[in-house]
Amino acid sequence: MNVDAAVAAVAAIAGLCTGVFAMLAFRWSERDQAKPTRTSLHTDAVLPPGVDTVLSVLRSSAVVLDEADAVVKASSAAYALGLVRGGKLAVEPMMKMARDTRRDGEIRQVELDLPRRGTGRGEALAVSARVAPLGSRLVLLLVEDLTEARRIEAVRRDFVANVSHELKTPVGALSLLSEAVTDASEDPEAVTRFAGRMQIEATRLTNLVQELIDLSRVQNDDPLEDAEPVRVDELVAEAIDRCRQQAGAKQITMAAGGTADLHVWGNRGQLAAALGNLVENAVNYSPARTRVGIAGRRVPTPRGDLIEIAVTDQGIGISEKDRDRVFERFYRVDPARSRATGGTGLGLAIVKHVAASHGGEVTVWSAEGQGSTFTLRLPEAGAVRDRAQPADLAPEALDDEDRPYETFNEPLPAHPAPEVLP
Repeated sequence: MNVDAAVAAVAAIAGLCTGVFAMLAFRWSERDQAKPTRTSLHTDAVLPPGVDTVLSVLRSSAVVLDEADAVVKASSAAYALGLVRGGKLAVEPMMKMARDTRRDGEIRQVELDLPRRGTGRGEALAVSARVAPLGSRLVLLLVEDLTEARRIEAVRRDFVANVSHELKTPVGALSLLSEAVTDASEDPEAVTRFAGRMQIEATRLTNLVQELIDLSRVQNDDPLEDAEPVRVDELVAEAIDRCRQQAGAKQITMAAGGTADLHVWGNRGQLAAALGNLVENAVNYSPARTRVGIAGRRVPTPRGDLIEIAVTDQGIGISEKDRDRVFERFYRVDPARSRATGGTGLGLAIVKHVAASHGGEVTVWSAEGQGSTFTLRLPEAGAVRDRAQPADLAPEALDDEDRPYETFNEPLPAHPAPEVLP
């Protein structure tokens, strides 16, 4: 009995100790949960009523600092821009503005160029920062990302400058030639020669104005509002017919091939202009007595079939440094040659916009001295009809071969070919 009593006493003491330890652990847990943490600081606990709601609907990145320059509240955009790191404002000029505003209560605003995180290329992030007092203890920092607006403004300035330069050349030439015609009014041969030059410059000016109009139209219009199935054979035939005279003058053979009876979905006029520009470029930049080929084929993708229309030439080719820029407006690989052929530098830019607005893309393969292949990829008409939103058919990454269609030292791909126009 004495042994049993002793065992019972020990068990009672052990149970009492366990209960005491459990109670202490619970109290310690409650006390730890009540302690302020870094996460709890990023709440509206110390913000004036309604401020947190206002900050959540602002488009600007928002950061609220307390008296010790610690971050009380920061939007997700502020973290994405790299303004806040480790609970601190990471941009020293903005920190200085916040301290000055806390000292004198003045609202401050400044534009800054910040290094972009993670690029390694020294690209700048343009921002506009505005600092204002928020109550008696806090400071509010609002930051607007101006990078895209700056880029668009730079593009606009470049476009206006390029248009002015391109228009000035033929207009100036016409002015000088008209004066020369006046001075040579008694010399019929000189008048005839100058008049011929005036016709050339007037044609160049007309082409430039027309391509500016075409570029503006494809940028502003929605081609799928009046979309319809368009036969690729007809687009190819129209492009060949458009360039027949230039090709004949240089003894360039134009051949059509590939899969017959293909259809794409879109605006027929814009698609014809895009393919016509590709074929015209191929003819203009090819030496005499070479070949230009146009071939179409169907390419299955996970999001629907695409139609590829490839235009291949045996021309001078494009260097690697120029390859990524050929679709820029007014960019010319060889400015002197472009002027000699009457090129405006807008043709490929129009092709790029037409392809993008139709849910497709245009790519280029080229090697100097071996020619070029420009490939226009567009959604097939049937594939678009099966979907509610044709614009969602942006092509997936395709397994391009090193050379989609070989230069015409080899025959066109062995597919049933549409009629080859003479």
